[in-house]
Amino acid sequence: MEKNRAIPQGYMTVGEVAKKMDVTVRTLQHYDKEGLLSPSAVSDGGRRLYTDKDIIKLHQILSLKHLGFSLDDIRNRLIPLDAPADVAQILSEQADVIREKIACLTESLSEIEALKKEVLEMQSVDFKKYADIIVNLEMKNDFYWLIKHFDSETLDHIRSQFDKESGIAFLQKFLHLQNEAIRLQDAGVPAGSPEGLQFAKAYWDMILEFTNGDATMLPKLMQIGESNEFNQGFKQKQAKVNVFIEPALNAYFSNLGINPFQEEAT
Repeated sequence: MEKNRAIPQGYMTVGEVAKKMDVTVRTLQHYDKEGLLSPSAVSDGGRRLYTDKDIIKLHQILSLKHLGFSLDDIRNRLIPLDAPADVAQILSEQADVIREKIACLTESLSEIEALKKEVLEMQSVDFKKYADIIVNLEMKNDFYWLIKHFDSETLDHIRSQFDKESGIAFLQKFLHLQNEAIRLQDAGVPAGSPEGLQFAKAYWDMILEFTNGDATMLPKLMQIGESNEFNQGFKQKQAKVNVFIEPALNAYFSNLGINPFQEEAT
């Protein structure tokens, strides 16, 4: 009782404010230290004392924090404002920040679901492959699911051969050549024509870039390409692509007098 009588009428202790506003004493101490909410008075015993006016200000701070504003934003950008248009501008900027966060979280959720599907389809736990899948999801590589079909040696080669920037560039080249093969096939361009041979050279150069000239990787790539585990959409597109690529490469190698696939197989 003596303790309560020591508090002047109309004032509350830091503990009472914390309980009333559902925050911690440490939070109120932090706001005081940051210059956001200082107590209206201090008792003779050194206790922080707050008034209803302080409660209103605390409510404002907590409400703005709920909207995602940092303490620095509240103190330096919002509190000094006195024009509604200026406040509205700050709120618009904060809305843009939140939309960006939502987009990032939505993307992360999509990547988590995709990775979960791959994890369940893989035959063993392999966090190196998980990391590769995540990187390819970040790169917007629609073929991220191919990673589970690569052996460790091939993946080690890919990691050493490509960084994120060169990986994206290679992926764009691959997609362009895939679409180009379909275009040439639909246009009725002969595989052995100058245009077909030019395409075959570009496609072969892409393979050499991927393998870094290591011919031992060719059988592995062929084996992966012939897998029956691919989804139907990928297999249908790849079959259409191969209708032009295979004869074009054969014509290209015939002109050069080589067959790298046969040579490696023997």
